[in-house]
Amino acid sequence: MLLDTILGCFSMDMGIDLGTCTTLVCVRDKGIVLNEPSVVAVRKGTNMVLNNGEAVGIVAREMLGKTPGSISAIKPLQEGVISDFEVTEAMLGYFIRKVHDRNSLVRPRVVIAVPNGITPVERRAVIDSAERAGARRVYLVDESIAAGIGADLPISEPTASMIVDIGGGTTDVAIMTLADIAACESIRVGGNNIDVAIINHLKKTYNLLIGEPRAEKVKMQIGSAVPLKEELTMEIAGRDTISGLPRKIVITSEEIREALREPIAAIIDAVTGTLEMAEPELAADLIDNGIHICGGGSLLRGMDTALANATGLKVERVDEPLNSVARGTSVYLDSIELWKETINHDEYEWE
Repeated sequence: MLLDTILGCFSMDMGIDLGTCTTLVCVRDKGIVLNEPSVVAVRKGTNMVLNNGEAVGIVAREMLGKTPGSISAIKPLQEGVISDFEVTEAMLGYFIRKVHDRNSLVRPRVVIAVPNGITPVERRAVIDSAERAGARRVYLVDESIAAGIGADLPISEPTASMIVDIGGGTTDVAIMTLADIAACESIRVGGNNIDVAIINHLKKTYNLLIGEPRAEKVKMQIGSAVPLKEELTMEIAGRDTISGLPRKIVITSEEIREALREPIAAIIDAVTGTLEMAEPELAADLIDNGIHICGGGSLLRGMDTALANATGLKVERVDEPLNSVARGTSVYLDSIELWKETINHDEYEWE
């Protein structure tokens, strides 16, 4: 371990929030240095990454829904876990190489945040991908713990801290105390499900087919979890499923909110279910401490109000909710010996 610490002085160790939609990389003393989509463009029928292995992230996202028959733009993580091992390895390798000092002879230590509910096999897949991508040593930390650390919640103190991380593929809910998770639930529902709900609504109601990028624009511009003081409208273009021709329509925030009812209800159920599992003293702490929300899904209009209405607790969106998990991995890496003693993650580490 002493050798590992010494080597750490000569490598650019990094924390990674490996998300279904976006990957963020945080480096000690530099903050977040990379924020790119978790997308890879490959030659169809193979796992050969285009542009000599460089068609990853922003470059690949621009190809989503627009690729010819010979090219596939792949999201190698689905619902928070690896669905394509080789492509994930290529993506991680690209991101690590992009961030790490190419002149350094020492490979980096990497802390990766993973959803609370993934299996040991899925954890092992993340470890293997990172090691093959160039990491010297890999540590896994639950996303809820990383989010709590990154949001500066007092998770190591004898009081309850509750975090709801609404990501692209999963929602992780946890009540933490004394640097550990007292109650948690992870569901494979997140921002992607909201996008799919919008796509299905437009297809069913208007016979209009749109892709995920446009569905995300609808979510961001007029999506909401509760009624708005001033309801919104938006023009959206797509392909008519009957005529096959391009068409444009006007949609309203009221109809989109109705379309989002199911995924939002699933998130609320996960939060209330976790509260029901809490010990009485921890539940009492939350009266004062409230619930903190983060992740891209927390930015949906009225999500905090919807959760507050369902739980009766105050709900607060953390500062920079998209970055809290990545920041937490960096803090974990800065004080890794301290956190290793207080958080039992030995079963997730390999030499």
